[in-house]
Amino acid sequence: MFITFEGIDGSGKSTHAALICEWLQAKGYRVQLLREPGATPLAEAVRSILLDVQLRIDPIAELMLFCAARRQLVQDVIRPALADGQVVISDRYADSTVAYQGYGRGLELDMVTSIIRYAIGNVVPDITFVLDVDVATALRRQGQRRQVNTDRMEDAPEHFFERVRKGYYTIATSEPERVVLLDGKQPVESLHARICAVVMERLMQSHREVVA
Repeated sequence: MFITFEGIDGSGKSTHAALICEWLQAKGYRVQLLREPGATPLAEAVRSILLDVQLRIDPIAELMLFCAARRQLVQDVIRPALADGQVVISDRYADSTVAYQGYGRGLELDMVTSIIRYAIGNVVPDITFVLDVDVATALRRQGQRRQVNTDRMEDAPEHFFERVRKGYYTIATSEPERVVLLDGKQPVESLHARICAVVMERLMQSHREVVA
């Protein structure tokens, strides 16, 4: 099973990706927890480029860099892990590119989705959790981390993140079977319980389909 977590910076996606990873491991599942871009030498190098505040990166070049890193991750890590029966959890995946480069940067959506499809092939998440919070809350949560350790993506203006948030909402409402939209302002414990329930339901459904 392939599970992804999405949302604007400060939404809580990384926290919940780690929590569900620990929960599944405690139940005996073999789990890989990944972050995007990252988890391969090439993708980590691309991550450093993308987050470098000293660089000016053209939006289409940015799109290509994200998709190049993702392609390497799919081929080197995600496909083999899924074929081996592992649960793969990724902190960001293709929806981030649609939301950030498509809606946020204003690139043509058909072009963005076409390049993404070419990069990932048929490796689509079984479940995607989008943690939705307003931009003011997200920025407040980042607080001291933003002041001390900012990066090129985090330094974008607030209206950029408003467009990204709208993009995530559009994705969630257009693909309700795959995407679970959650109120990221709810208590961590409540959100975690909801995520666990959804994941377990899908795992049981998958098991029934295999047995049938």
